[in-house]
Amino acid sequence: MKTQFAVIFDMDGVICHTNPYHSQAFREFFAKRNLSPTDEEFAQHMFGKSNSYILKHFLQRDVVGEEFAQLEDEKESLFREIYEPHVDPVHGFMAFLKDLKANGIKTAVATSAPRANLDLIAGKLNLSDHMESFMASEDVTKHKPDPQVYLTSAERLGVKPENCVVFEDSFSGVSAAIKAGMKVVGVLTSHGVDELPPCDEYIKDYQEMTYERVAELFG
Repeated sequence: MKTQFAVIFDMDGVICHTNPYHSQAFREFFAKRNLSPTDEEFAQHMFGKSNSYILKHFLQRDVVGEEFAQLEDEKESLFREIYEPHVDPVHGFMAFLKDLKANGIKTAVATSAPRANLDLIAGKLNLSDHMESFMASEDVTKHKPDPQVYLTSAERLGVKPENCVVFEDSFSGVSAAIKAGMKVVGVLTSHGVDELPPCDEYIKDYQEMTYERVAELFG
């Protein structure tokens, strides 16, 4: 009998290729503070990281409480303003998602991004019609690489962690999925194979990804 599995998607770099727009928003945010991070610094310390980590790293101090809330809102509002006219899924994503749903597969989104960013993308792509669970940064107390967001997503879906497949593009996200005991497909929109922990499979986009190909991960 085939394993009944579930599929959990990260959002940034996995559902939509948002990282260039996050970079643009952060560049404008940091420029106001006379900071100019390099592309290498962004790749290492922004993609897949929580805003708490990013602000602490680049501002070189702890940013907490009301100050953190204000700075995060400033940057994420700027991102949504920049990205709103450009929301577009990674090539082949919607067809793959529909294939999964046609085969009765439960699906979820588990992102480190704020709820407002998730609402923007989910609304533009009508993801609420296809997902059984949505989790954003406000829904967890520990962020990736901690596995909390993935373990909680599996619990919400009613599927054991070992029967879940995570689609991730970042080192911290892949690490979180591995710690959760889940299979992982590395989405190579932000990093190369050698920049991620070992995944069960790798894709550049979803053009050739199907329900059958995911099912094969379970033998």
